[in-house]
Amino acid sequence: MYAVIETGGKQYRVSPGDVIQVETLAGEAGTAVEFDKVLAVSNGSDFRAGADAASARVRGTIQNQMRGDKVIVFKFKRKKQYKRTIGHRQNLTSVSISEILA
Repeated sequence: MYAVIETGGKQYRVSPGDVIQVETLAGEAGTAVEFDKVLAVSNGSDFRAGADAASARVRGTIQNQMRGDKVIVFKFKRKKQYKRTIGHRQNLTSVSISEILA
């Protein structure tokens, strides 16, 4: 069984037991979270999407709050002596998916 959920403006395909890294969610480690924006649900033979899957819920537990890898952004314009370097680290939340309620 799997579901497609949306959180933080991104979509994730999840199954029970998966550990995913999503954009920051409020809560400490061990806090239960529920994703109610379910786009599709499948249990192998039955597939539901859109309005049919809107009643489904995905439950999980926050494992930890962390930061992602550093991404270097380098801007350059040739012949103009223009160079800029900045870095970015995204705040992430690691979530363990416990069950899919279809």
